[in-house]
Amino acid sequence: MHAAVNRYASRGHKQARLIDRVDPVVYSNNSVAGPLAPEFIEEYIENGFVLIEGLFTDEEIHALQQETVRLRDDPETRLMQETITEPGNGEVRSVFMVHANNTLFRRLAADPRLAGIAQYILNDDVYIHQSRLNYKPGFRGKEFYWHADFETWHMEDGMPAMRALSISVTLTENLACNGPLMLIPGSHMEYAVCPGVTPDAHYKQSLKKQGYGIPDDLCLGNLVARHGIALATGKPGTVVIFDCNTMHGSGSNITPYPRSNVFYVYNAISNRLETPISGQPPRPEYIAGRKDIEIIPRRIPS
Repeated sequence: MHAAVNRYASRGHKQARLIDRVDPVVYSNNSVAGPLAPEFIEEYIENGFVLIEGLFTDEEIHALQQETVRLRDDPETRLMQETITEPGNGEVRSVFMVHANNTLFRRLAADPRLAGIAQYILNDDVYIHQSRLNYKPGFRGKEFYWHADFETWHMEDGMPAMRALSISVTLTENLACNGPLMLIPGSHMEYAVCPGVTPDAHYKQSLKKQGYGIPDDLCLGNLVARHGIALATGKPGTVVIFDCNTMHGSGSNITPYPRSNVFYVYNAISNRLETPISGQPPRPEYIAGRKDIEIIPRRIPS
């Protein structure tokens, strides 16, 4: 029997509820100096996320912005299996596996200013479990409903433990009104057991609009009542680091201001994917890397 089944079982005929987390949040020894100031690490441990400004120059962010627009407007992008379009209007919603298919975003994934943070927090060599550009166009950008990533990665990908994190770099200004990332501080310390039986090839629908692996209203209301909701707003280049079990989502964008971010999911090499807990075939490689993964070398930031 898979050991993680007993710790974080979900879906099937399980009753929706919140259970205590049993994994660490930061795996490194606090006495070891890391790439983040101690106050940022303390904030990450307490809230399950932290926002950092000033890691990248304006020139670096401008180059990333240009490449983001180029990919979105390239007709070939819409033909790729890694591209997810918005339900209803066909606009580009997400482009997956950018760390493998694009030189600029591949370089960013391995940049020690990002990867070094992941290596420190997870206290291990890391690789990219998933990467994606998320676009939320003006006027018609759809929401990403509330979820904690680990539940899906555990059930549908076979990720054993909570030893992974996401790092997002904002590529447009993220305003309170244009559907920014919303997070529930402290939610990472409880695991939301989700109801429902996972349909076959669930990823084909969930990447457009997730219907399983989301908390029920009672659990979500409980978390918000105790912890509130934080908005990850900021200028282009803001870096958001959040734990794999932090409850998050984003609203739709009905403003004229488009919103784009790049996401990298760093997983500890010791936490490599196993057989999906759901018993279904593994999701495609562009959603959950398990075959030709590359360990990111450890480098000292310049």
